[in-house]
Amino acid sequence: MKHLFKSAALVAASLLLAVNFSSCNKDPQNNTEEANKATKEAIVKQYLNHTVYPTYASLAEKADALVENLEALKANKTQANVNAATVTFLEARKWWEMSEAFLFGAASDFGIDPHIDSWPLDEDAFNNLMASPNMIAALATDEDGMVAGEQLGNALLGFHGIEFILFREGQPRNVNEITDDMMTYIVAVSRDLRNRCFQLEVSWNANAPQAHKDLMEELEFNTTVNGSDNTYGENMLQAGQAGSTFATFTNALEAIADGCLDIADEVGTSKIGKCHTGEDVTYVESPYSQKSITDFYDNITSIKNAYMGGMESQRDEVLSLHAYIKDNNKELDTKAMNAIENAMTKIQAMKAPFVQFYADASAGEAMEACQELSDVMAEVKAEFGKIDRK
Repeated sequence: MKHLFKSAALVAASLLLAVNFSSCNKDPQNNTEEANKATKEAIVKQYLNHTVYPTYASLAEKADALVENLEALKANKTQANVNAATVTFLEARKWWEMSEAFLFGAASDFGIDPHIDSWPLDEDAFNNLMASPNMIAALATDEDGMVAGEQLGNALLGFHGIEFILFREGQPRNVNEITDDMMTYIVAVSRDLRNRCFQLEVSWNANAPQAHKDLMEELEFNTTVNGSDNTYGENMLQAGQAGSTFATFTNALEAIADGCLDIADEVGTSKIGKCHTGEDVTYVESPYSQKSITDFYDNITSIKNAYMGGMESQRDEVLSLHAYIKDNNKELDTKAMNAIENAMTKIQAMKAPFVQFYADASAGEAMEACQELSDVMAEVKAEFGKIDRK
């Protein structure tokens, strides 16, 4: 009996040892996978809370302020009010340009990008509008911007319609050149612009101001992913869960990198390239304010914010694509950092204003730097999958 008990104990001990050995083999891998997932989730949270949400919140705030400035200008047409409106316009414009690394999502799905940022302005259509008393009368009663948004068309809407009225040759336009009908037009357009900026904010951030949510509901604007209950931020944070459009957090990181490479390519190939190569010399962004180069620079800033873990004032590089890539491929991270800084440097060195000097060699150098940045961001995007397969 003693011998049998001893044998049974040995068998049990062997089985327990085998189980423990097996567990020891599996746990490190499981722990590594969980830690990797947690790291990616933390990067996504940092990206949303300190890049996307504050950028869209500031854009919404300045777009709302622009409506107030233009309403004040319409009520009291003075040069001081024109000048004040141009300042607010440029502030709103800056926040929009610094959002272009994340045009994926609401900006694309709801057609907001072309709606508020198409250029060049259709001056023939604008002249026809000014010659239409019925349309001007309709805009005059357009309290919520819906008439403008639904009837004017992208080539008369958004930033560049307002820019056309407020600026000439890089300076605030002389108030005596702005007619009452022009004021009716830009006030209506500014309300539509505000609506779309609110839509971006509410579509991403579940904690957007209630007043902005209420306006979206009143106007019956879409603000969720595929008609679900999720904002675009919630959708990204629920990666891997049922209902999310992101199968994994790796896919979410890939989307962030994709947004970066897309805008880098657009700045180089289209915004600079179309004019510089002679493909379309009328394709000048912000020609009236002559802020094209500022627009380009702010676009690259949007990439830097997305890659580095937030806007400069809120950045946490530990929770960033930069840190994640650096930990796994230091050479690629250095390449990405250098490409971002090189693109910004080359854009700053462009001969200004771009509307006059788009053929200058400095524009070609900036175009090439942006294309190099786009290519590097494509490598960053591909790296996430390689890291998972290690």
